[in-house]
Amino acid sequence: MPPAAVAIRRLDVQEPLQPMLDVAGYCRTRLFVFDGGELIGAVDVRNAYGPLSVTRLRDEIARRLTYTLMQRSVARCTGAAANPAPLSADVRVSVVIPTCNRPEDLRRCLAALHTERRSRDVEIVVVDNRPGSSSPTRAVIGGFEGIVFVEEPRPGLSYARNAGFAAATGGILVAIDDDVTVPAGWLERLVAPFHRPEVAVVTGNVLPVELDTEAQALFEAYGGLGKGFERFERNGEWFRGLRGPVPTWKLGATANAAFRASVLADPAIGVMDEALGAGTPTGCSEDTYLFYRILKAGHTIVYEPAAWVWHRHRRDAASLRQQIYAYSKGHVAYHLTTLLRDRDWRALIRLGYSLPKVYAVRSYVRLRGWSEYPLSLVLVEIAGTLAGPFALWRARRRARRLGPGARLKGRHAVSLESPITQTPAA
Repeated sequence: MPPAAVAIRRLDVQEPLQPMLDVAGYCRTRLFVFDGGELIGAVDVRNAYGPLSVTRLRDEIARRLTYTLMQRSVARCTGAAANPAPLSADVRVSVVIPTCNRPEDLRRCLAALHTERRSRDVEIVVVDNRPGSSSPTRAVIGGFEGIVFVEEPRPGLSYARNAGFAAATGGILVAIDDDVTVPAGWLERLVAPFHRPEVAVVTGNVLPVELDTEAQALFEAYGGLGKGFERFERNGEWFRGLRGPVPTWKLGATANAAFRASVLADPAIGVMDEALGAGTPTGCSEDTYLFYRILKAGHTIVYEPAAWVWHRHRRDAASLRQQIYAYSKGHVAYHLTTLLRDRDWRALIRLGYSLPKVYAVRSYVRLRGWSEYPLSLVLVEIAGTLAGPFALWRARRRARRLGPGARLKGRHAVSLESPITQTPAA
């Protein structure tokens, strides 16, 4: 294994601990710790290419998670521990999965979804964002029953997601990526907060399924996609009370998120901005800007870490650099969009002060040897930041040329000037 590779292992403190002998090929191990099947945290252990004994495992878990485990134990003893109220089983849920020539990832994703047991009516919508005779997507979904298949030829993740939302009929619209796999019970944990009418969005945790390459490990050092193991929520009051920029990138991502369909049908909010996101010159931030508009309208966003999924990070260095460059462009595009469209002057604080400070701090801690995140990737981030304004200009022109994508009306969706072709699965 590369020196930066990290072993990913799972253990449950309610079960007898066993020594981990198969991590000897790794310098470090990341333990995802469960308590009676519920994910409660992660512990990174430097095992220096050696096995992990039961004593070492117990000591590391106790050192990092003692307070969390004590809280849970007290709650169980006092009867304060309670499962969240579920969403009514009468509510239909649609899971929308955009894909673009990644047949093996899509097959794993669909297999996990079909394995999960559920009592409610669940619709699965797959959107092929590069349709045609050479596309492998139709062949993949042919191996699964009950898939709604949508073709969206205009490139861009926002076009694809919006097309999937348009085809979906559920009252709750779940967005995941084709490179994630879901565990048992994920869907009900994700949609449970919607029993509260003020909740418009629920996001879940996104965990790495493997960190076997240097690129995958560095993406986690960059920040990864997960937002931690503590539940939180944000609302319109929080949005209005911020003196600095609105950090919606800290609220989750549409690799694992659910939306109330009626909120996306609100003309004041709408769906994803087709000038933002993967497959466009800006590269990302279609989800963060949608979160922004939802908070601006006064709704609530809940981050529910118990609704976690596994994500397969990009494995090679070139793909990682491309991804970080795109993220940096998209981050700037997000702030410029809030500035130019929403007249939110708080964006200038991020662009002119806190973002340069982030790069200065990353460089400083690397030079002091306190971080393994390389300066070369910091330079990639800076290059993406500088390219952000031009990328947004190009993306706006492109979106005008391609035309608007699908929009929602009422509980269902209609297409405006959209060449979407919806066909049943083979």
